[in-house]
Amino acid sequence: MVYLWVKVLHILAVISWMAGLLYLPRLFVYHSTVEVGSATSETFKIMERRLLKAIMTPAMIVAWIAGLWMAVSSQAIGEGWFHAKLLAVLILSGAHGMMAVQVKQFARDENRHSAKYYRIFNEIPTLLMIIAVTLVVLKPF
Repeated sequence: MVYLWVKVLHILAVISWMAGLLYLPRLFVYHSTVEVGSATSETFKIMERRLLKAIMTPAMIVAWIAGLWMAVSSQAIGEGWFHAKLLAVLILSGAHGMMAVQVKQFARDENRHSAKYYRIFNEIPTLLMIIAVTLVVLKPF
């Protein structure tokens, strides 16, 4: 029964983390088009910081802890599909880190990228999510 509760926790954490990974780059798209120092820019800074610190990072930590606990307790940790999923999650974590850096750059009014860059960047979490879910459900190898 503990395993099922950890699984529920993991799914909820992943949903929350993915929501942030999909939404934060959209905020960057809009933020990159407004005037530095404007009231709108300052509002985006608050939204971005709160999303990252209050939702995304705690959700990522819980997803990692619960996921690793399940992998060890179910012995999935030795299976090929799990290694591929782990790689996808590592890349997602790297994207999370990149977004954290970008939140800090926007906070200092030092954005270096265009709206187009953020639109393209926004596709990375989507593709990795598809890969991870497919691996978990189909366990192809």
